[in-house]
Amino acid sequence: MTVRWAVPALSAVPLVALLVRRAFRRSGATEAEAGRTLPGDELLPAADLQNDRACTIGAPPAAVWPWIAQLGQDRAGFYSFEALENLVGCRITGATRVHPEWQHVGPGDRFRLHPDVAMRVAQVEPGSHLLVTSQGGDAPGGADLAMTWLFHLAPVVLPGGVTGTRLHLRERYATGAGRPG
Repeated sequence: MTVRWAVPALSAVPLVALLVRRAFRRSGATEAEAGRTLPGDELLPAADLQNDRACTIGAPPAAVWPWIAQLGQDRAGFYSFEALENLVGCRITGATRVHPEWQHVGPGDRFRLHPDVAMRVAQVEPGSHLLVTSQGGDAPGGADLAMTWLFHLAPVVLPGGVTGTRLHLRERYATGAGRPG
């Protein structure tokens, strides 16, 4: 009886893995959001992989932007799992307030992920988006990989007519032949 159920159960594993993988690649983002062209997509037109994550924040984009502007290992951190990041030597001390000295970010600036690893800021439109790229960044080992990471803010109307923000994070990866020249 156990063997009779083993084959169908094992056959379902690839389907479950595919569904979990797709859900992770599009966490919180609608299908329409994931399919929309966003700033920076043109940097990796032949991306092998795209991840879209989104959430709604109960504050307007102008109030969210200062928190995005100060992202980075040597600044406010990433508002995530500091303890895990620091286990791999990131040396992150997250911010719990907006720091005026970290509000100036521009194209060409380094965007540190780790003391020894930095991406490069490709585009900045305050209140709208921050785009970073591995192109022109500092990464050990010369990996055959190109990446973009977009933080996109869009105003949304919340219940009661209050303006909120739809925060959309998009990661795009291109390896080998898909990498830009």
